[in-house]
Amino acid sequence: MTALTRDSQSSLRRRWNSLDAREARLAWMLILPTALIVFGLVVFPAVFSIWISFRDVGLNNLNNVFSAPFVGLQNYRNVINDFAFKFQGMRSWGAAVTSIVYSFSATILTVAVGLVAALLLNRPFRGRGVTRAIFLFPYVAPIVSIAFVWRWILDPRPSGVLNDVLMGLGVIDLPKAYLATRGLALLLVIVFEAWRYFPFAMLMILARLQAVDKTLYEAADVDGANNWHKFRYVTIPELRYVLGAVFLLRLIWTFNKFDDIFLLTGGGFGTNVLPVLTYQFSFKSFNFGKGAANAMILLLILIVFLVLYVFFVMRNVEEE
Repeated sequence: MTALTRDSQSSLRRRWNSLDAREARLAWMLILPTALIVFGLVVFPAVFSIWISFRDVGLNNLNNVFSAPFVGLQNYRNVINDFAFKFQGMRSWGAAVTSIVYSFSATILTVAVGLVAALLLNRPFRGRGVTRAIFLFPYVAPIVSIAFVWRWILDPRPSGVLNDVLMGLGVIDLPKAYLATRGLALLLVIVFEAWRYFPFAMLMILARLQAVDKTLYEAADVDGANNWHKFRYVTIPELRYVLGAVFLLRLIWTFNKFDDIFLLTGGGFGTNVLPVLTYQFSFKSFNFGKGAANAMILLLILIVFLVLYVFFVMRNVEEE
């Protein structure tokens, strides 16, 4: 019995000191710092948000949040029934409908402008490199700086750039508050989103355009195709997967956007979306359970978009 125990310990010692075991320990040591960071900044906050969404958490019990009373789905019902969330008619869409309109409109416009820019930059001309660098400026510039530049341009006072120009041309008699006008404010936020992120779509589309086989266009020329026919029957089919990928990625990212709208309008005047509403529930009403429930609703919608992305884009790319 003692001999068997000694042999077992010797075998364990050999496995512990083997090359595979040492490599495995080294791998875990290298992964551990990143794993701790991911757990602390991603996994734990996500799980904690789900937990909070089923609890009554406010300023009164924030110092002892883990003992907050369980309320089940009450926070979710409060969010869905809140006037700021649900559709109230054409004069008040609510954050849910506004998020859908804003995300789809901004994404469609982003992809369309990116496609036009990519088609232009795909042609050889003098200064093309400089033009590409200029087109990238909205995407690489800090969001705070460009948001305040837009607010300065759209300033409601007579000193605002747009008001000054239009009044100087005689187009308007009095200054207008563009970002404080319901309907117009949402339109301007959509235009801002498309202007800021079209370079991303442009880069993805341009990369695919430069990989298209030139013999396809030569064959189209032989068949007598004009520019429209080549665009419709050659360019678009070659771009269909990258267009689908860019559209769904931008839709997911736009639906989850907080800083653009918050810096421009603060979510007021018909521009309130779900990410901004989460902030308002949590840090203005100090109802953290309700804010977490709103965030979980946003997460469920994003998961639907993610499933669509995997199903319609990634699967088709793999089949290609």
